[in-house]
Amino acid sequence: MAQAGLGSRRSCEEIIISGRVSVNGKTAVLGQKADPALDKIIVDGKPMTVLEPKVYVALYKPRKVLSTVESEPGDTRLTVRDLVPIEERLYPVGRLDYDSEGLVLMTNDGELANRLTHPRFAHEKEYRVLVANRPDNVQLEAWRRGVVLEDGYKTTPAQVQIESLSGKGTWLRVILKEGRKRQIREIGFLLGLPVVRIIRVRISSLFLGRLKPKEWRYLMPDEVSRLKDGTGKRNQEKSPGRPNRRKVHPRKK
Repeated sequence: MAQAGLGSRRSCEEIIISGRVSVNGKTAVLGQKADPALDKIIVDGKPMTVLEPKVYVALYKPRKVLSTVESEPGDTRLTVRDLVPIEERLYPVGRLDYDSEGLVLMTNDGELANRLTHPRFAHEKEYRVLVANRPDNVQLEAWRRGVVLEDGYKTTPAQVQIESLSGKGTWLRVILKEGRKRQIREIGFLLGLPVVRIIRVRISSLFLGRLKPKEWRYLMPDEVSRLKDGTGKRNQEKSPGRPNRRKVHPRKK
């Protein structure tokens, strides 16, 4: 009954005790078990409708996979939905470019999806970005202040730090509070920092952790609570580099 949205567990118990619930034509009693898929459950004279259970999945989207539920007719490319073979309806929250990789949150919770994607909430998204050369302070400061894109839009201020060197290139740690299509790649191009690779490692308080490409896992209840509460501070979650010992679903062969 609580899953059907009829109230808290305690208030639902009170409804049962008061005799307002029947199962298959007989008054229900507290502690009685019933399956809404098999039994006829009536509450206050009306059939009980069970809401679809909410599902929350963290997926490591590889490169060359679409962040959509279905591809266009004739398009044989894999989608993120192809990588999570469960029965429940799932939708990706926001987008991650076809050529980018990393964390994608999938859920059927429309309210949470709206909270995480609506610009007014300004949730952080964190990326590891490999650029082809060594940025100087002028380029980094320009990125941090905001860059005018080719369509005239000026990006909001971002956090950009050098993480490590990689050959002639550099790994950057980039934290954004917006998500325009191919924004990181376009900024890199305009600043003379061609982007080689993008890995998203965090969405608000949710981290990629130890997931590998094509692996996915269900979120823990505390992770869902933090996403809903908007408590996305980094010290409230494990560092992306620490081991994640939760069970994950293996990559397809």
